[in-house]
Amino acid sequence: MNCFSLLQFPNPLVASGIVYAFLESTFEGKLVLLVLFVGSIFSWSVMLTKIRVLNFAKKQSAEFMELFRRDRQPLKIFEQELTFEGSPLYQIYQAGCRELCFQLLGSTEVDETFQARIQMAPRMSPSHMRSVTVAMERAVGESALELESQMIILSTAVSGAPFVGLLGTVWGVMDAFGGIAAAGTANLAAMAPGVSGALITTVTGLLVAIPAMFGYNFLVNTVRSMIVSCDNFAAEFSSELEHRYVAHDIYQK
Repeated sequence: MNCFSLLQFPNPLVASGIVYAFLESTFEGKLVLLVLFVGSIFSWSVMLTKIRVLNFAKKQSAEFMELFRRDRQPLKIFEQELTFEGSPLYQIYQAGCRELCFQLLGSTEVDETFQARIQMAPRMSPSHMRSVTVAMERAVGESALELESQMIILSTAVSGAPFVGLLGTVWGVMDAFGGIAAAGTANLAAMAPGVSGALITTVTGLLVAIPAMFGYNFLVNTVRSMIVSCDNFAAEFSSELEHRYVAHDIYQK
């Protein structure tokens, strides 16, 4: 007997465990396993991609903050047109700088006269500064949505995979008992193959859900910390701009 014949007609003494359960599963069970396999691919793809993207964003944000706090000139990075792609803090900074320049100069254009025009521009009112703050708050919200993107796939895998696996198991057990009732023989040897083939879907569902759960919790904590960093930076940058470019005493009654 060759290997091919063993796969075609599995012997319980030769094929055991998951392989035996898979070979004994019904068509419906294999269909459920296929769904779980596709879900596992998506969840692992999201986890690995998000970890890579978030690590890159943290690195870019750290470089941006180091440069931003180096000489305490809030518009220097914007004036030099430096970029930190992937950094949510940089996106908030860009949004605040653009709105500030529009309120002060009526334009967001950066040229060789930018520094002189900023110095000559009169200070703006608190109501104009509110527009700058709103622009940064909007950028914080957009960054939060971007950071949280595709997390629904992981949460679906965590909550849905065990139920899909349980559905396959219940379906398989139902078919196994139906076959036993039709055959009229109720013994362990008759029940074991069907029950074994049914249980593999629950095992697979848990194997999909457990890694997704750990990955989801890790990513959620990372995303939350980055969103808090975005809020803190927006408040810090807004305070810096208000101190330098808002004339409170002129507009107070």
